[in-house]
Amino acid sequence: MATSAQQNSEEEVFRAYLDAVGLHGMAGAAAAGLHASEWYALSQLALAGTLTSGQLSERTGLTTGATTRLIDRLERAGYVRRTVDPTDRRKVVVEPVTEALAGIGELVAPARRRIAQVLDRYTPEQRAVLFDYFAHAAPAFREATEEIRAGRSQTAE
Repeated sequence: MATSAQQNSEEEVFRAYLDAVGLHGMAGAAAAGLHASEWYALSQLALAGTLTSGQLSERTGLTTGATTRLIDRLERAGYVRRTVDPTDRRKVVVEPVTEALAGIGELVAPARRRIAQVLDRYTPEQRAVLFDYFAHAAPAFREATEEIRAGRSQTAE
């Protein structure tokens, strides 16, 4: 069983890790000339390939109006383009501009290189545990984010 001191130490290490990841995201966004919400939206688009404005609104937690303005800014900056949905021509989808993503890749290359060095310290079995954690922690953080947003919207009423 973990002692209180050990629990505090683990919490401090975890918080320092999360803070470092958040700080890196803010630095990447600033280097790309983006706000944090735009950086996150662009990441979501890069992962998904294409998203409708509504899907992007759901993933970012922004209102539809704010999402439209976000897409406008990303489009003006050359990071995304609006296209017609090939399955339903009435819908518009947003897709990242591949060439612009290459520039983003250059911005995050130092972190990717440094994290690859960290991961090289682990055995394949240990890496499997780490990536299992990542696979389960990401949805848990998204669910916690939704709880925070729901609580904020209730207090705003």
